Amino acid sequence: MRRSPYGFEVFDTCATCPWRTEQFFCALPPDVLSDLERISFTNLYPTGSTLFSEGEGARGVYVICKGSVKLSIASGDGKTLITRIAHAGEGLGISSVLASHEYTATAETLEPSQLKVIRRDDFVRFANTELEACRRTCRQLANDCEAANDHVRAIGLSHSAAEKLAHLILTWARENGRLSDKGTRVQVLMTHQDISQLIGTSRETVTRLLKEFREKDIVSTKGSTLTILNQPALEALVTM
Repeated sequence: MRRSPYGFEVFDTCATCPWRTEQFFCALPPDVLSDLERISFTNLYPTGSTLFSEGEGARGVYVICKGSVKLSIASGDGKTLITRIAHAGEGLGISSVLASHEYTATAETLEPSQLKVIRRDDFVRFANTELEACRRTCRQLANDCEAANDHVRAIGLSHSAAEKLAHLILTWARENGRLSDKGTRVQVLMTHQDISQLIGTSRETVTRLLKEFREKDIVSTKGSTLTILNQPALEALVTM
């Protein structure tokens, strides 16, 4: 254990890591987890670090130990769409590594993060020889597909920008919300520009809608914390 320059402790050994969750690679059995440690190395990344870029050759898989990462795709004219936010326990770049293709998205840290990096050939051997690793990899890929479907549904079938934003806030609450005496709190690490790229609208629209939600006492914001004050009102905006 050592301390990072970003204020959190670094745990190089998964067995003693207090951040471990039940998600994907964090939940591997101890013996398989040890094998993963032998073929990986730990890196620390500040906020805004690009792990890999869309169109680059797939060098390896990145497993998030602590922090969060946004995945985005871009068009030829420079428009950007954030496809999802990945959290601790998830592996990034798996499909590209297994298919020997270029990365299909750009991965960028949203906060100071610790990740384990596994080189392409090492990960392929690991997934081929360890049955539980193969199972976890399949679950991760299935989760990625479901998340992509949910994202397309939220963007393509929503009737308004307000519905898209309400759906996003409710998703945050379901995945990472914390109950308080005032409501459900979520930490929002994304800028209004990031949020606009996630729900397919403009930054100005996101700013306007959040202001309306605050004025109607649906949510409150303080720094990076958003509190849902009236969840039924948010749910009423979502027609899907």
